[in-house]
Amino acid sequence: MPNGPGKRTGVKSDETLFAVLGAVRAADGAGVTELAEELDLAKSTVHNHLASMRDHGFVVKRDGTYHLGLEFFSYGQEVRNGADVYRAARPVVDDLVEITGEMVWLLAPEQGRVMYLYGHAGRTDVNVDALLGTWEYMHCTSGGKAILAYYDDAEVDAVVERHGLPARTANTITDRADLAAELETVREQGYALNLGEDLEGIHAISVPLLYEDEIRGSIAVAGPAHRVSRERCETEIIDQLFASTNDVELNLAYA
Repeated sequence: MPNGPGKRTGVKSDETLFAVLGAVRAADGAGVTELAEELDLAKSTVHNHLASMRDHGFVVKRDGTYHLGLEFFSYGQEVRNGADVYRAARPVVDDLVEITGEMVWLLAPEQGRVMYLYGHAGRTDVNVDALLGTWEYMHCTSGGKAILAYYDDAEVDAVVERHGLPARTANTITDRADLAAELETVREQGYALNLGEDLEGIHAISVPLLYEDEIRGSIAVAGPAHRVSRERCETEIIDQLFASTNDVELNLAYA
């Protein structure tokens, strides 16, 4: 779920609809009875929500089970294509993949997490399609920390309160004071590192995308630790990333 835990203040019927959608997504297809038992709802309630969503193309029924519909893809494409940072950064990401040979990602923040908005796998075997559109915690990713560094203390506190500081590996920062010190370092040096903090054996370096004093996202280069060493990150790759931010800013200015 993209938004994580928090106080629910919306319309109850809408909350039920989103719960049904979340259960369909998590199950990768389920029937009415299964969903009703999972959500502790009446089967008639689940069926009514599914019928409405089916009418609008947001779910489809195949072999007696409900799955998410392609209408979501249509909405997602419109959202991404409408983001000026995506249009400005896409050619820059493509160039960085050719230059570095490593994974390169454009990440965008929302609701206290970052989303993989666009990217390429480079020389790795990572399934990019499986990562595009997924959410990541900010405190353990280079792209997330590059963005968090430009939040004020209250905004960082809000992210931590909402999502916590869960440990992904033994290297993950899990203490608020340690995170504050890390973000200060990011601000001073202009880039963020992820040395096995999200996935063991994977290193990444990221720079923030700032335009007109507003944080718009980040670009990250990532790969196996034996290729993307800290030394390479802080010499060869960071120079290329700094140059790339100038290109993004120029593209945003003429978007």
